[in-house]
Amino acid sequence: MLAQASPWHVHALQRTAAGLAEALSVPARMEWTTRPGQGTGADVLGPDLRGKRLLELGCGPGHNAAHLATRHGAHVTGVDLVGLQVRRARSHYGRLNNLTFVPGHALHYLRASGEQFDAIYSVFGAVGLVVPELLLPAIAQRLTPGRVLAFSVPHPQRGGRSPSGDDRSRRDFVTLPDRTRLPIARWEFDTDRWERHLSRAGFWLTSAQEFNDPRRGHWPTTLLIRARKL
Repeated sequence: MLAQASPWHVHALQRTAAGLAEALSVPARMEWTTRPGQGTGADVLGPDLRGKRLLELGCGPGHNAAHLATRHGAHVTGVDLVGLQVRRARSHYGRLNNLTFVPGHALHYLRASGEQFDAIYSVFGAVGLVVPELLLPAIAQRLTPGRVLAFSVPHPQRGGRSPSGDDRSRRDFVTLPDRTRLPIARWEFDTDRWERHLSRAGFWLTSAQEFNDPRRGHWPTTLLIRARKL
């Protein structure tokens, strides 16, 4: 299984029904966690992003992509599995320069694209929701040596969980705006297991940061990983 479309389509449908998809002001910072303003920002992707080509895997409504294109002068492509999310992103930020939103599966896009990117990132997006043995090598193909992959995923110990003891996916849930919970498959690795998968795909893990959201208890909620293509 590559990814699960239905829960994310329902999520986007409810978001769209809850409010108009209108033009928005560009966010002041890039967010990697569930708590706005927490931790690092766009500097994870590099010190100077002006003119750089960036790819977001799972762009959602486009907030981070818009920030990078406008505040940092990067050329950003955002890919999302759900067409409704791409429509929302275009409604919010389609007027901006250096910014493209594309519907499609992250793995299919990577395999079909002939572009090379200066950085690829995922914020609770495709990384962790697509088979790592397939996705990470495909990402590596689109990065030249020394370039950055960064991704944030739900922390495998959130809520007192234990990280996966093997390379299989685990059952998780996505909570919809109406509080309904729909099941999904997610790869919930600790840093060591992510490092092994990254190494096999041709990456060197350079940093791993844990973040906590006090609103959700004392367990860490987000794991942010940065790696370089060897």
